[in-house]
Amino acid sequence: MGFGDDEESAAGSTGKSIFRYNSPLVQVCLIGLVCFCCPGMFNALSGMGGGGQVDTTAANNANTALYTTFAVFGILGGGIYNILGPRLTLFAGCSTYVLYAGSFLYYNHFHHQGFAIVAGAVLGIGAGLLWAGQGAIMTSYPPPGKKGSYISLFWSIFNMGGVIGGLIPFIMNYHRSKAKSVNDGTYIAFMIFMTAGTALTLSILHPSKVVRNDGSRCTNIKYSNVSTEVVEILRLFRNWKMLLMFPAAWASNFFYTYQFNHVNAFLFNLRTRGFNNVFYWGAQMVGSIGIGYFLDYSFQSRKRRGLVGIGVVALLSTAIWAGGLANHLHYDGGRILTDKLDFKDSGSEFAGPFVLYFSYGLLDAMFQSLVYWVIGALADDSETLSRYTGFYKGVQSAGGAVAWQIDAHNVTKLSQLIVNWVLTTLSYPLLAILVVLAVKDEEKVGTKKDDIDDFASAKSLTEQGTRNVSELNQPD
Repeated sequence: MGFGDDEESAAGSTGKSIFRYNSPLVQVCLIGLVCFCCPGMFNALSGMGGGGQVDTTAANNANTALYTTFAVFGILGGGIYNILGPRLTLFAGCSTYVLYAGSFLYYNHFHHQGFAIVAGAVLGIGAGLLWAGQGAIMTSYPPPGKKGSYISLFWSIFNMGGVIGGLIPFIMNYHRSKAKSVNDGTYIAFMIFMTAGTALTLSILHPSKVVRNDGSRCTNIKYSNVSTEVVEILRLFRNWKMLLMFPAAWASNFFYTYQFNHVNAFLFNLRTRGFNNVFYWGAQMVGSIGIGYFLDYSFQSRKRRGLVGIGVVALLSTAIWAGGLANHLHYDGGRILTDKLDFKDSGSEFAGPFVLYFSYGLLDAMFQSLVYWVIGALADDSETLSRYTGFYKGVQSAGGAVAWQIDAHNVTKLSQLIVNWVLTTLSYPLLAILVVLAVKDEEKVGTKKDDIDDFASAKSLTEQGTRNVSELNQPD
């Protein structure tokens, strides 16, 4: 996909390999593996609908608590990351995923949702820290012209966790076609992966130690301080770039409630929900690779790549949500499912809803990869991008909290579908405006050091010119 095209030539001149431990490629792969184990498994658990339970109430309330605290700590997470660095931030964040999976193991036996709700709130804090750190790494470590490829690489590794996580309940509940909730072994397997991901965070380097193959570092700032981060975070709420991104951020997790609870859980039986999730998260890998390659290589102009990419995702989005409306009218417009769909027993009736659910996964990855690419094009330093991605995740999570609570209050499926369609459609023209006004082509992008060097060179030329004029004006 072009990870090494320019870098290998640079590596040849500097004697550095793109596979060395402190290279952007290795570090992005490592954060991908961390997310494979923690949020990847969480996504598989959530994708079951209701956390793998027949009653979605506990999962809805737990997710509301989760996304409420996530909204706060998503925004604060960028500042915390800049103060603590990646290892402490990511380790603290990942450790909360194990608690959340354990709470549903507890619920499997005692059916008390209090533990799940508290675990959800704690996970929201941890997820805010994890995703702010992940966003900073994924958008600031790669070379400017390869950000789309690195984003798709991360997204593929991360969503492989959803694929493997989807296989776990599918295999463990394969012969339980009439079961209403997943067995204990499913939750225990998730917890084992999440524990491994927590340990893996200790392998992530601070951005000041990550060196690109042209010799540049991701940042020259070692650590920030509390007062600086408070001021910078508050400024985000007046930053016009972030305001234009607000609808896209709000929409990007809002649709999960509808897709998981009212497509996967509503239409399919337990083992088929696990089967579907393998392809839902697999579709995310396909979507992220496709849009990532397009955003890096389709046109010479970065601004044109961004605008055409937005257009492509917008057209695909319209088609998929229209298909979702047709599916809704078919199954919820007076028709009653006597038995939920099964991938083996339902025959051709399984195909249409399955393709729709697959397409939702494809669109999710393309939409979020596009937004991350736009964020990465707005700056090139880790400190700024950690705040931008933290703001994005915070707003995203606030939208998610609202969506889960809307579902808990039994808002109709059709209303949820329409709101999701409108929110995503509104995002595209605003993202296009942001690209037009704020994204520069690579040849026009310069770092702060470049600007200082250019100023120094201009000043030197001016002084030299002044001396020359003075000499010409000297009397003989």
